[in-house]
Amino acid sequence: MSFSVDTKNELARLEPEKKCCMLAEIAGFIRMCGSIRLAGGGKFHVILTTENPAVARHFKKIIKDYFDVDANLEISQGTALKKGYAYLLNIGPEERSEQILRETGILMVREGMNVISDGIYEGLIKTKCCRKSYLRGIFLGAGTISDPEKGYHMEFVCSTQTLAGDVKKLINSFVDLHAKQVQRKKNYVVYVKESEQIADILNILKAHGQLLKLEDIRILKEMRNKTNRINNCDNANLDKTLNASEKQVEAIRLIEKKKGLGFLNDKLREVAQLRLEHPESTLQELAEMMDPPLKKSGINHRLKKIEEMAGKLG
Repeated sequence: MSFSVDTKNELARLEPEKKCCMLAEIAGFIRMCGSIRLAGGGKFHVILTTENPAVARHFKKIIKDYFDVDANLEISQGTALKKGYAYLLNIGPEERSEQILRETGILMVREGMNVISDGIYEGLIKTKCCRKSYLRGIFLGAGTISDPEKGYHMEFVCSTQTLAGDVKKLINSFVDLHAKQVQRKKNYVVYVKESEQIADILNILKAHGQLLKLEDIRILKEMRNKTNRINNCDNANLDKTLNASEKQVEAIRLIEKKKGLGFLNDKLREVAQLRLEHPESTLQELAEMMDPPLKKSGINHRLKKIEEMAGKLG
């Protein structure tokens, strides 16, 4: 299963501790994946749709616990375009659908008329615990997280710009979170891309198992990146050493051809012969081969002197 599905499965095993948080979570879920149909006589039929069976069972239970309503669960097979199954929770007028819509802040009264709102009802998210629960409901309804091995991306797909703005505002009400918003075709997407912020959101949602997995992956990726940087640095240093050695050997060969190595004094000749015998060695390694050993700067000074002499001969 995907990281996103595993996260929802973990959250679906949690039960809100307070009644207010239970209502906030139900409201967030209905807001994101609920549809409302007229049932005649001004009554309403609510359908909650999810592709995750654990999520469907979770909300069937907490709706029963809070409203004492037994939502009817149906399973619908996917289409050729969208395979798999959809799980539908049906709440009709006889299951007090109107009461549920009013308490979740979705069905409002304006100028004496019933109106379906398209944002988040502020009365449900006055406390921090309820904000966390509402966000959990939103994620279970329409949230996704990419595989952290491939990249860091969490998003919430919203049907209206107003809802997206409210979801963004809700996320950003938590310390150090900075969600962004973009339009994608007919939908509005609220997203977070930084790994630290995604980790913070998982902690807020109480997906602690998935948070640990994310942290493990982050650590491993950082270790791999550090190893790659070290290897790249080592390769660059090796290339630099070989290029310098090649120039030094060319200079020595030129002196040998035109003047002979006897042209060099004893100190320079010793270093020249050592370089010819060990063209792949670093300056430090050459310095340690000398008898007595020299400092790296001493070897470098003598080789520079040889290159200068070869330059005058060339």
